[in-house]
Amino acid sequence: MEQWKKNLAVLWVGQFLVMAGMTMIIPFMSLYLQSEGIGLTNPHEIATWAGVIFAGNFVTAFLFQPLWGKLSDRYGRKMMLLRSGFGMAIVMALMGFATSPWHLLLLRMVNGTISGFNPASISLISATTPKDRMGFAMGTLQSGGIAGTILGPFIGGLLADQVGFRPIFYLTGTLLFLASLLALFVVKESFDRASAAKRPNVSIAHGFKLLGRIPQLSSLFAVTFLLQFAMIGPMPLMPLYVQQLHGSTVNLAFWSGFVGSAAGLSNMIASPLLGRLSDRIGQERVLGVSLIGAALLFIPQAMATSVWQLLLFRFIQGIFLGGLIPSVNALIRRFTPDGMESRSYSFNSSTLSLGNMIGPIVGGVISGWIGIGGVFLTSAALFVINAVWVWRTLIRAAVRKYPAAQ
Repeated sequence: MEQWKKNLAVLWVGQFLVMAGMTMIIPFMSLYLQSEGIGLTNPHEIATWAGVIFAGNFVTAFLFQPLWGKLSDRYGRKMMLLRSGFGMAIVMALMGFATSPWHLLLLRMVNGTISGFNPASISLISATTPKDRMGFAMGTLQSGGIAGTILGPFIGGLLADQVGFRPIFYLTGTLLFLASLLALFVVKESFDRASAAKRPNVSIAHGFKLLGRIPQLSSLFAVTFLLQFAMIGPMPLMPLYVQQLHGSTVNLAFWSGFVGSAAGLSNMIASPLLGRLSDRIGQERVLGVSLIGAALLFIPQAMATSVWQLLLFRFIQGIFLGGLIPSVNALIRRFTPDGMESRSYSFNSSTLSLGNMIGPIVGGVISGWIGIGGVFLTSAALFVINAVWVWRTLIRAAVRKYPAAQ
């Protein structure tokens, strides 16, 4: 097997385990806070702590990703990958020893601080994959993260019933450690540290300023932010919306989970296929069509009259969403100056964390003003605006450069 394929296979496993570990706690976090070792009893206090603990990871990840990106460009992507993998393995295992909500919050924030496995993986794959297979590689890597996001809550809920809460953290930490160990021995990159050391040591703020001057990168970062904002924003409201459409509380949790994961399932399937297609027809075209398709499919979700309609529209939308992140990652590599690739992917990862933080808050505010359907319509409008931005900075230039391909 070619080395880039070995890298892709190992990092797919790593992406899956990292995202599964991040989301595995969702079904039982409130129950863990009530368990004998922690012992919270007030329902309002439990709900507040559960939300704060879950968000803590994204707050510190947003702040620290650019730092790890800078160090990755200077000392190598594999080193940052292993730092993050082994570090998160230890932190995840320590969560199983928590005896207060403050312990969990601190560890989640530490986890976000040392995270960086995903952007380091993307950067390493972008540096080791042949250019004509870049879309396929990015799509495949994306499918690993999506699979972990979808299956994480399911696995967490299943294990919580079988083995209890604390062993889940020990098991997840062990799996992350083994995945990092596999990366240590199998993943390879050719990184010239001597050449990297000769480059100017640009600060994080100045690096952001330099990358911000590239209009293509700004529009791509906006795609990542809006994708997370639009997909995460309605999620806390989904059970209420499903209840409204379902008209009953019978099997409400099942239908809410099913609807919530529908887009992720089709996204996971479509990402490698659309990535391969983008290698043939260009990432700009796949990105443009995916943005418009995803925007239009928010509208029928706002007007759905049954759970089955909502489920169908979200599944179809997931196909278009599967063309976004792989195209974005491939294009970021193309437009980023040499020597700043990891930093660029880290800034992109920070915008993703920002979307995770802001989406639920803004979604709740908008739903209070114009209803849950208004959240979907707002997302549609933002996607259309972003599509226009992408057209002006990326697609129009590609059309002019390759007119015969139209």
